[in-house]
Amino acid sequence: MTDGEKLAQRRWFVLVVVRLAGVAGALLGLILIARAHDMGPKILGTAIVLSAMAMIATVPRSLAHRWRSPPQ
Repeated sequence: MTDGEKLAQRRWFVLVVVRLAGVAGALLGLILIARAHDMGPKILGTAIVLSAMAMIATVPRSLAHRWRSPPQ
């Protein structure tokens, strides 16, 4: 495997891990919403879910943009 292939594989792994971390955060927020009896924890859970969804949507795209190969 060449150095470029190793770098591409490592970057793909990072993108997958970032997406999985976002999904885990969203699940944590959903569990918090479901188990909360008061309004405060429900609002916190909603904020966690929304921020995790934003992370899933923006972070992998910005990393891919940063790592994009220059045009030849």
